[in-house]
Amino acid sequence: MSLHDNGFGRHRLVPFGYSAPVFPAGRRGPGAYPVGGPGVIEFGSPLPEVILAWARALESTPVLAWGPVAFIVDQVELLDVPDFGSGTAVFRTSTPVVMKGSGRDDSGARTTRQAWVLPGAPEWEVYFTGNLQRKAETLGLDPAVALERVRWVGPRRAFAVAGQSGVAGKKPGACVEVEVVGAPETLAAIHSWGLGQANATGMGWIESPRSPASKLLSAHAGAAV
Repeated sequence: MSLHDNGFGRHRLVPFGYSAPVFPAGRRGPGAYPVGGPGVIEFGSPLPEVILAWARALESTPVLAWGPVAFIVDQVELLDVPDFGSGTAVFRTSTPVVMKGSGRDDSGARTTRQAWVLPGAPEWEVYFTGNLQRKAETLGLDPAVALERVRWVGPRRAFAVAGQSGVAGKKPGACVEVEVVGAPETLAAIHSWGLGQANATGMGWIESPRSPASKLLSAHAGAAV
């Protein structure tokens, strides 16, 4: 049975994520990402065995099919994780952070199971912090991790995410920049995993620093459309 299907650890979470492909020289169009020329896709996981399996798979995979676009893989690079020895991290995401709230009204009655909440909503910080702590517990790391403050919130965005049986509906969220405090090992694991929920569908991807030390794995690719 796969990690994606069954999860990992006590909370059955799926500890990996990936970025949206970035093509700096790609042609821009309305409502679409620029695609074309050389680009980079990043993959991350706090589990070394997952990273090594991806590296081996990508090294033997000349082409990645990404929707209607074919990515020709010409380089796979393993990268270091940043040092969070100060116990504080500033994380900025390049894809929306999605979080579900309780779905309950003021009387405490549940009104929906699709209670997506955005940064600034009453429940967002509580559920966001709980997600950080569950990730730490899943990996057997110090769960004393907390949101210190929200430094920036991007516009609301919603993406259709495919499930096992096809498109599973849209998940609304927003990109954020947040300051998080915790044990260095916990912060490093979160950096390689992502923020919020649905990281295994590309949500909540944390931008890499501008220095060479970034994620655990990146694939350099050219796009053929």
